[in-house]
Amino acid sequence: MIIYAGSLVNPALLKEVKCSCKIYDSAVMTLEEIIDLMEKNAKEANLVVRLHTGDPSIYGAIREQADLLSARGVPYSVVPGVSSFCAAAAAMGAEYTRPGGSQTVILTRIEGRTPVPEKENLSSLAQTGASLCIFLSAGMAEKVQAALLKGGCRTDTPAAIVYKASWEDERIVRTTVGSLKEEAEKSGIGKTALILVGDFLKEDFLRSKLYDGSFSHGFREKNT
Repeated sequence: MIIYAGSLVNPALLKEVKCSCKIYDSAVMTLEEIIDLMEKNAKEANLVVRLHTGDPSIYGAIREQADLLSARGVPYSVVPGVSSFCAAAAAMGAEYTRPGGSQTVILTRIEGRTPVPEKENLSSLAQTGASLCIFLSAGMAEKVQAALLKGGCRTDTPAAIVYKASWEDERIVRTTVGSLKEEAEKSGIGKTALILVGDFLKEDFLRSKLYDGSFSHGFREKNT
């Protein structure tokens, strides 16, 4: 039995499922309905898969599911996945922690119906100069842009909107903070997308010391 996040999971992942497997879309279910179904099938000795996108530990709402399963005595294991922020970087050939640039990556979201702690508001995070991966916010590009500018981002700070990273219909819109709202509206992308912000998206970069012949480390002496 598979319960998948129908609004997010790529349908192609279900093509290899046996025809005898029961499949349910959690997009139309409540938490209690999901857990009831998982418990019932587990107690019937069926293999149960709760299929999320990316890595379930990031905006996956898995803790509440795990707690309820534990309370009901249903054992489970979590299989790590590849988060969309990793897939987005791969699609763009980008590195969040490039030598000479930011060595910090922040995964966050703009506040909407789900609040964000005051100390974690996007304007405050933008002040750090860290590489930003903004989840669940593509439909609020104007609000994101305003927060970034308030936090001190330059209008020419590189940015990108990555839609459905790693899917067949993946799209990448390269832009700047100053043009973020305009490009988001032109693209028509409002969901299932990440907004990436930071100088790590620039083309110029420094080489790392790891493979620099003039630099020694525990596995190699420097060239003389």
